[in-house]
Amino acid sequence: MQLPLSLFTRRTTLLSAALLAASTLLPQPASAADEPKRGGTLVIGSTQTPRHLNGAVQSGIATALPSTQIFASPLRFDDKWNPQPYLAESWKLADDGKSLTLKLRKDAVFHDGKPVTSADVAFSIMAIKANHPFTTMLGPVEKVETPDAYTAIIRMSVPHPAIVLAMSPALCPILPKHIYGDGQDLKNHPRNTTDVIGSGPFRVTEFKPAQRIVLERFDKFFLPGKPYLDKIIVNVTPDMASLVLGLERGDIQMLPFATLPTDLKRFANDPRVSLTPKGYDGIGPLNWLAFNTAKKPLSDVQVRKAIATSIDKNFITKALMGGFATVSDGPLVASSPFAVPDLVRYPLDLKKAGEMLDAAGYKAGAGGERFKLTIDYLPGGDDQQKNVAEYIRGQLKKVGITVEVRASADFPAWAKRLASHDFDMSMDAVFNWGDPIIGVHRTYLSTNIKPIVWTNTQSYANPKVDELLNTAGGLIDPTQRKAYYATFQKIVTDELPIEFINQVPYHTITSKKVGNVPTTIWGPLSPLDEVYLK
Repeated sequence: MQLPLSLFTRRTTLLSAALLAASTLLPQPASAADEPKRGGTLVIGSTQTPRHLNGAVQSGIATALPSTQIFASPLRFDDKWNPQPYLAESWKLADDGKSLTLKLRKDAVFHDGKPVTSADVAFSIMAIKANHPFTTMLGPVEKVETPDAYTAIIRMSVPHPAIVLAMSPALCPILPKHIYGDGQDLKNHPRNTTDVIGSGPFRVTEFKPAQRIVLERFDKFFLPGKPYLDKIIVNVTPDMASLVLGLERGDIQMLPFATLPTDLKRFANDPRVSLTPKGYDGIGPLNWLAFNTAKKPLSDVQVRKAIATSIDKNFITKALMGGFATVSDGPLVASSPFAVPDLVRYPLDLKKAGEMLDAAGYKAGAGGERFKLTIDYLPGGDDQQKNVAEYIRGQLKKVGITVEVRASADFPAWAKRLASHDFDMSMDAVFNWGDPIIGVHRTYLSTNIKPIVWTNTQSYANPKVDELLNTAGGLIDPTQRKAYYATFQKIVTDELPIEFINQVPYHTITSKKVGNVPTTIWGPLSPLDEVYLK
């Protein structure tokens, strides 16, 4: 599915809520029997453990899933990438792309009864800019003006084509200023975990980290009649097998972010459940092999190319991932409007890979070994990470490279290793997050080589790439942007700081008792106010 270019070009006309009724967000019921019903508890299984519930200062699935239920955002999006009213009834992006005006609805209140005003929007946007790890997402924002209680004008130093998408639920939760504006550090604010207050469709009644999150219907939610559910329980456990059994027993009704081929095959033939890959276009998840280009011999692009030429991505997606995944050859997911086919590819050719290593000066020594490397992997998803790392070890042995696969005890241990640049190669899963400015630039800008995971930990630096990304990030016209991103993709696939492996085959598995399964571009990371139990 292609993202409509209008999303970025919309010099936007004021869009009326009447024309963009929230009812368009999801498919309409086919019959009276499919009419949404009120009531019931939806239990969602998750292997992701949120540290806290404040998505304004934390990225990732673990926090975003509950955060988007608790905190409303200015806009939401449908399954065609079209922005829809949410806290903002209408919005207008200026012709020069340097300001976005939000007109807020006047009946939204926080869970403690206080009204949601432009002061809360201004506070939240500046808080996100200062604290969220996606520094490029709101980087150009200079200030937010509040000419009245229900108008917020975001002022930017340069045209910012990603600003409308940045108003999404997972990226722009509106915090209550009267709680968070007390001067305390927002990343460690006590209200991130206790008595959490938002204006979303559900309010928190219980949060036990690494165990469960209980969310109950907010009766004063601003969308009439919503949400349909009385309660959502997020059941957290690192053991996917337990969640699968829970779904089969009926204890769990929804399993988002499922990728394991055995589970997907198992449920594809189960008449009690539904399986859909829809709902992950905005996330844009890629699975890849990252090279530490600051260390020898991986600082030599010919070595990186030889390694890429030793890997059969079709085998990985078909044999290791059961045919559910698709090959990826570039830094943008196929659904991005900026993805192009003109990339440098490396078809499997072990003989050629050996010759490339010879030419690079790494001839085989005694026993056929050329040199040794380590490969790490993100713990928790063996089908996408550990299994691929093990396969790469076997392939590279065939061309004389001895590889040690290094396990990490948990995510923090792996993240610390990546952040400190203490690795040769590492498998990783990284998201595009809708617009390249938000999720792609961070990996390749030389200014983003930082001791932080999911920055440019590859230490890749090319002034031409910096120029291309910085220029594309300041253009409103999508055709012009695409031209810059096309050159960027060609260079990056030629210089290979990363060997792209596959698009992560996320699926949402649900009991057939669940109606309106979330399939917008943000899928499970969007408000579940439309979901109901049949």
